[in-house]
Amino acid sequence: MGQRQPQPPYDAEILRGHGLTPAEYARVEALLGRAPTWPELGVFSVMWSEHCAYKSSRVHLKRLPTTGPQVVQGPGENAGAIDGGDGWAVVFKMESHNHPSFIEPYQGAATGVGGILRDVFTMGARPIALLNALRFGRPEHPKTPHLVSGVVAGIGGYGNCIGVPTVGGDVMFDASYDGNILVNAFALGVAPKDRIFLGVAEGVGNPVFYVGSKTGRDGIHGATMASEEFSEGSEEKRPTVQVGDPFTEKLLLEACLDVMAEDILVGVQDMGAAGLTSSSCEMASRAGSGLVLHLDRVPMREQGMVPYELLLSESQERMLMVCARGKEARLIELVSRWGLDVCQVGEVTETGRFVCTWDGETVVDVPVAALVDEAPVYDRPQSPAPPAACVEALPEPSSVGKALLDLLGRPTIASKRWVYEQYDHMVRTGTVVRPGAGDAAVVRLPQTRRGIALSVDCNGRYCKLDPFVGGALAVVESALNVACVGARPQAITDCLNFASPERPEVMWQFAQAIDGIAAACRALDAPVVSGNVSLYNETNGVGIHPTPMIGMVGLLEDASTAVGSAWPAGRSLVLLGGAMPAFGGSEYLLMQGHALAGPLPDLDLPAARALIDLLLAAHGAGLVEAAHDASEGGLAVAVAEGCIQGDVGARVDLGATALALFGEAIGRVVVATGDAEALLARAQAAGVPARRLGFTGGDRLTLAGTDAALPVQALRAAWEGAFPAVVEG
Repeated sequence: MGQRQPQPPYDAEILRGHGLTPAEYARVEALLGRAPTWPELGVFSVMWSEHCAYKSSRVHLKRLPTTGPQVVQGPGENAGAIDGGDGWAVVFKMESHNHPSFIEPYQGAATGVGGILRDVFTMGARPIALLNALRFGRPEHPKTPHLVSGVVAGIGGYGNCIGVPTVGGDVMFDASYDGNILVNAFALGVAPKDRIFLGVAEGVGNPVFYVGSKTGRDGIHGATMASEEFSEGSEEKRPTVQVGDPFTEKLLLEACLDVMAEDILVGVQDMGAAGLTSSSCEMASRAGSGLVLHLDRVPMREQGMVPYELLLSESQERMLMVCARGKEARLIELVSRWGLDVCQVGEVTETGRFVCTWDGETVVDVPVAALVDEAPVYDRPQSPAPPAACVEALPEPSSVGKALLDLLGRPTIASKRWVYEQYDHMVRTGTVVRPGAGDAAVVRLPQTRRGIALSVDCNGRYCKLDPFVGGALAVVESALNVACVGARPQAITDCLNFASPERPEVMWQFAQAIDGIAAACRALDAPVVSGNVSLYNETNGVGIHPTPMIGMVGLLEDASTAVGSAWPAGRSLVLLGGAMPAFGGSEYLLMQGHALAGPLPDLDLPAARALIDLLLAAHGAGLVEAAHDASEGGLAVAVAEGCIQGDVGARVDLGATALALFGEAIGRVVVATGDAEALLARAQAAGVPARRLGFTGGDRLTLAGTDAALPVQALRAAWEGAFPAVVEG
């Protein structure tokens, strides 16, 4: 669309290609008092896209709790930030790169990592950790091996090259993701608490600088593509997928931090979705100012580029900086040291308008408010989804031992070693709890004794059955993961992945999930400080399970006290928490060939808060040597995983029924302790149900009352052999 520049009036096909409805286009003309130019049409297209405008979700996002004494920066900026102590701010955010990763898995995943890193270091923070949350279709689906291999390689290729450790993540498989995978990238960094940079364009006359890579034609209309559902021809949209260069991003990171170390910048913004357009318009909107951009000054990678392409390109590794007048030479000097393009492309104005020129001719002249504040906001119709069928009981397995081995070999439960061994998780030497070693990753807060715990979690099957309960349980499980390693949950970032908002049942799911997340965040005093909404995750009208991914961050006073999930020998195993298990949405249910059905595990938010408080008090008293929450696969899988991790057997009494062994509930933690009596006494005083399960030792796991007496080697073979088999097809 870049070279061919139609003139108004625009036909229905052109408007449809820009993602604008007839009513929205009529509103554009009303706001301008005329038809838009071709570049202006492109600008409205991306700024009013679902991806940038949040036009279907904004009315619901307002219900999320976003404040608290720990919050340094809440939603609305490039990333959120909390107080890490000792003068540090912990900056983090999670975002989706779903559609690009399905179309071109390597570059889609790689540029997702690059984009989320820029969101963090744009705030003035040095990134110190990456996570990812991945959802793929059925393991046997013909596209799954290609998608898994490409996505993992893209994440590793970008993160490893830029030198930021990927320290954890979450991978699940389900048929609902066959036609639309999820790739959610999380980044965390640290900055001096008093040196947080914001994306504002303030100060009339201040120069606007372009910094980073040259602009090419990659990624044009990427934001629009991410705001529509897939169809049979979606793989033809490869040109809308950006191409990343982690080595250039490393230079950009260091250049930005050098500039930020001095009193030079007024504001800075990553050129992410919608590129130069969104970064400039959002900066002006936050400051209530205007901007003039001289597009012919933009460094270009390709010949013959036109304003439309320059405004909509999503070429990677680019920043927009507003410099204080008189500091231009110093900015250029600092950036040039890193071999990056740097040039003044505009200035801040008092007009409140977004103006772009090309060879002295004005090609865009639009009120900033029309692009940002006047973007459509829809309170779309909602209709409750039909209630799910329920299964109260499932056949008891003929062999508990075989059922346990089969569950351990389910790709969603199985070891993800094949994934994380492709990531450098020790670069920068700050990783305390490595991938696979604990329920959450732990990294050191630089120059302190403190630690930061990170976890991502969501079970889309739970959310399909009951989006309120599923959303709340995602928060609870991510908080429990953080508490298991010894950290107090502090705040979350979310990535809300849903199908088409134009379907009333999807909007009902979205609204219910928001309310569930909000209730859990309030119960745990863990507000939402940043996030992302990804809608239209469906293909040919078939949507994904609602998947509101939760990234939880917690803090430890002393990183050296963090514990993993490997059972030591000669210890008692104690179950904390009384959540009653159910088969609804469970791996055991699906393994039995049953269709997705309820009922869901219980949701008891006060009980979850009491369990977390007890767990942290027990950590403080030295009573927790290892801890693992019982989630996918139930209690038997949780105990078996601790045996595999610790290379030690155990003899435990979990109950002899399938429900007791393999039913799932969020709100139970298995703890290895050297003083079970003291731990049980603390639990009784706190009003938290607890019981002794057994003890560790020997070389096999024995489940009392069943036929299961399995060598740890057999458990490991089932658990570690499943994932490579998926990739091999």
